[in-house]
Amino acid sequence: MSTLDWIVLVLTLATIITYGLLKSRTSHNLDGYFRSNRNLPWGLVLLSIMGTQASAITFLSAPGQAYTDGMRFVQYYFGIPLAMVVICIFFVPIFRKGNYYTAYEYLEHRFNGQTRTLTAFLFLLQRGLSTGISVFAPSLILSSLMGWDIIWTNIFLGGLLVIYTISGGAKAVAYTQQLQLIIVFAGMFLAGWMVVRLLPPEVGFTDALAIGGQLGKFNVISTGVVNEKFNWNDQYNIWSGLIGGFFLALSYFGTDQSQVGRYLTAQSLRESRMGLLMNGFVKVPMQFLILLIGVLVFSFYQFQQAPVFFNQVQLNKLRAAPVYGDSLQLAEASYEALGLQKKALVQQYAMLRTNEKISSSSSSSSSSSVRQQDSEHLKDRVIDSLKVLQHRSDSVRARVKGWIASQVPGGDSNDTNYIFLRFVVDHLPAGLVGLLIAIIFLASWGSIAAAINSLASSSMIDFHKRFSTSQSSSEAEYKLSKWYTLGWGIFCIAVAMFTYNIGNSLIEAVNVLGSLFYGVVLGIFLVAFFMPRITSGTLVFWASLVAELVVIVVFLLSRTGVFKLAFLWLNPLGAGLVVLFCVLLQWTTKKNRSESGAILSS
Repeated sequence: MSTLDWIVLVLTLATIITYGLLKSRTSHNLDGYFRSNRNLPWGLVLLSIMGTQASAITFLSAPGQAYTDGMRFVQYYFGIPLAMVVICIFFVPIFRKGNYYTAYEYLEHRFNGQTRTLTAFLFLLQRGLSTGISVFAPSLILSSLMGWDIIWTNIFLGGLLVIYTISGGAKAVAYTQQLQLIIVFAGMFLAGWMVVRLLPPEVGFTDALAIGGQLGKFNVISTGVVNEKFNWNDQYNIWSGLIGGFFLALSYFGTDQSQVGRYLTAQSLRESRMGLLMNGFVKVPMQFLILLIGVLVFSFYQFQQAPVFFNQVQLNKLRAAPVYGDSLQLAEASYEALGLQKKALVQQYAMLRTNEKISSSSSSSSSSSVRQQDSEHLKDRVIDSLKVLQHRSDSVRARVKGWIASQVPGGDSNDTNYIFLRFVVDHLPAGLVGLLIAIIFLASWGSIAAAINSLASSSMIDFHKRFSTSQSSSEAEYKLSKWYTLGWGIFCIAVAMFTYNIGNSLIEAVNVLGSLFYGVVLGIFLVAFFMPRITSGTLVFWASLVAELVVIVVFLLSRTGVFKLAFLWLNPLGAGLVVLFCVLLQWTTKKNRSESGAILSS
């Protein structure tokens, strides 16, 4: 990066930290530290909810996801609007009426402490691990740019993050997320605008979209049906998004303390509902636009030579390997030759589109219609040739990925997380590179700070205060909460150390991890809210424990190839199993009691 980029990066991050510290003034008790004294307006609640979900993973990995797999990932979010409505009607009033700090307090009042402890533990486990992956995302950036050791980079950036998280609690998190998201959205808009500006003069925005669409990147809606059969292993389709995504969103926003804690800071029930509903309204369009940037980057690389592999560190290691160094050189030469052929074809395609526009606006005669038909036929031929070349390019990339996986010690063959970053560093002007990297840091810090704050709140409320035998003053509890915040910050940094070769795109890895636990946690709350006849906490505890084991076994079996099941379906599976097992155990218990009563009476 240039000196100007470093100045922009440092000033932006310093501004956020300073702003967070200035806004950290709050009452020195648990209500101030974890709920900001419940005085935030709905607009700030909305930005806090969005900032908690939209981590650096969203802005770093999502464009790469669209580059490699198209826009179909947006279907993952289709269940969110409906989930927001359900949460506003059923979940929020109960949490606010009970004046709870965490969602899991309600479960003790509804069932028993055993069920509350299990649910809180499942939250702490999955949220702690997910946050560790989120900590890794910005560390990935600096280590790639500067060649720094990833371990020390994790420690350095994680340490900076914990500073204002410890200092101000929920209030500092909410206010810094407000400023962070403003900068983030401005930066992402500039990134999309610059992609279009960097295209050849004769190629416009609509041409770039047309090229991406012709090469299969606008697969926004997919049914998941292959050969007249539904493919349960298809990760992203309309049904997995609407059903699996609905259950995942219902659990994440309705039972995950990192989100529940955000809307419990609102001034009133109405403000909480407004924040959630507006989040459901804007989330899908926002994610669509972020993925669209990835499609634009893909179209840009049809005119510019793309790297055969976007993680330069791994590529350099392969180049230094004794066996495959020469092979890599040949592969890069072949990839470059294919890139030149693709460039000629996409330029021809763009020219044909331009001529069509001119022809259609200047004349409507029969001869013009014939020319238009000829042009359409020629365009189809160009696109067919372009698809063949794209398939060959993908084959070369796949070959290089295989070499990295097999020949580089600890090799990471997935470069999805590096695509957008590499584009930013290689092609954007000085100053804007620093800003784009800064917004990735800001998004990361906003979501991680909220997550660590929620981990500390659950640890303090659901475990420490519940099991501690000594009484502490409000000031002592406030200070102890900061120690819990520090402890979870250290834990998340430690998890980040083991994230490097995770194998998936970061955004997919976080969602897979959440899906292992979210369904079961949601099932517990569904039983609590909608099945009043089930009152035994012990029954719910064992039903949930067995359901969680089944979900993990199903996931492992699907990964080993025994059968195929996309991770989004784990969410309705987990929730359904908890409900089913509770009904079966309730019925079995009643049957045994009736049989025992009959024996005694006889």
